[in-house]
Amino acid sequence: MSTPSLPADGPSATRAADGRLAIRRLLPDTVTGAWAALTDPALTATWFGTWRGDTVTGIEVQMLAEEGQPRMSARVLACEAPRRLLLETGEGDMRWVLELRVEEAGAGAAVTLLQQVDEAEEAAMIGPGWEFYLDRLVAARTGADVAAIAFEPDYVPGRCDHFRALYAAT
Repeated sequence: MSTPSLPADGPSATRAADGRLAIRRLLPDTVTGAWAALTDPALTATWFGTWRGDTVTGIEVQMLAEEGQPRMSARVLACEAPRRLLLETGEGDMRWVLELRVEEAGAGAAVTLLQQVDEAEEAAMIGPGWEFYLDRLVAARTGADVAAIAFEPDYVPGRCDHFRALYAAT
């Protein structure tokens, strides 16, 4: 399989037909390998964080790339292995529903993250973070240096305007 490169020149996010934020990354994996990178705790620890708990009653995720390595709760709403995972994370005003889709793409697999975003400032806050983490996923799966991916200034503030523009005046 060929090795995809990280997005070189900036954000690649779009709005899906239903208005959700959509961010897609190509991996040098089979669909099964990409699914494992999203769901196996040993593999998620290489790019996102560790998790523990029960997928039925809830899991706790410790985000390893965030300052202070915070923990967040998550609940699996739907799981159609190895193609679709629907998660609910957070609480109250910070409650998000995330959909992760995996599909064949050329000689590898594509992972698409979808999240409902309602306004430009919300998009400017959320989008760069998910691009950061998905680029870390690509780095982990291609053998690149995950730690070399810098959130600031490359993602924030570097990509915020792109996300604002996706949701401006809609």
